[in-house]
Amino acid sequence: MPVVARRGYTGPADLRAMQSLAQRIWSKASSVHVGDLAWQRFQHAGRETEWPTVLWETGGEVVAWGWISLPGELALLVDPARPGLASEVLGWFEATASADELAVTVLDAEKHVVAALERSGYALREGAVFQSYMYRLLVGLPEPVVPGGFTAWPYRAGLDWVAEASDGRFAAQCLIWLDELNAVGELEPVGTLPEFRRTGSPARCASPRCTRPATPALAKPSCTR
Repeated sequence: MPVVARRGYTGPADLRAMQSLAQRIWSKASSVHVGDLAWQRFQHAGRETEWPTVLWETGGEVVAWGWISLPGELALLVDPARPGLASEVLGWFEATASADELAVTVLDAEKHVVAALERSGYALREGAVFQSYMYRLLVGLPEPVVPGGFTAWPYRAGLDWVAEASDGRFAAQCLIWLDELNAVGELEPVGTLPEFRRTGSPARCASPRCTRPATPALAKPSCTR
């Protein structure tokens, strides 16, 4: 079997490499979508020194990566075909983090990562569900109708939409991150101003348009209100 080499993150090209792993192994049980990495990596520009990140590669292909938010939180992705790498990522995390208590975010469906965590002595943190992943096929959706008093327009044609109220305020918005290879889109974020919530009007302006990328897709909002 080809040798697996570890190296540090060096810039945007490595973000693309991390996305390539997310794209290659994506399924309904995946915790990471290509869109997650895009917005998370650049939401706080200038804080890269707080995010030690390492990639594991073989044959020019990324097979695992780990991303620490100092002092002690880890996000990771490991190819299920190489489950042993999960323990290597955890070992690097434990040697790099500085917190007294370490935390790892993982989806319960990532059985190979959960098993590595248990072997390393990690325990499930009891509490409310941190995130709930939902999906649906984008077939049979009704054509969106803009209610009176609102205008819907694309911020980024075909992907990002806003619902504008008659007074010029953005009443609702949604963004979609499209993985064209797997024909799956992630809605992140979806939001409505408090005074327009539970009326349905802004959501009808924005959300149906957001869930209509050019390629048939699954919508997986990780956080909606």
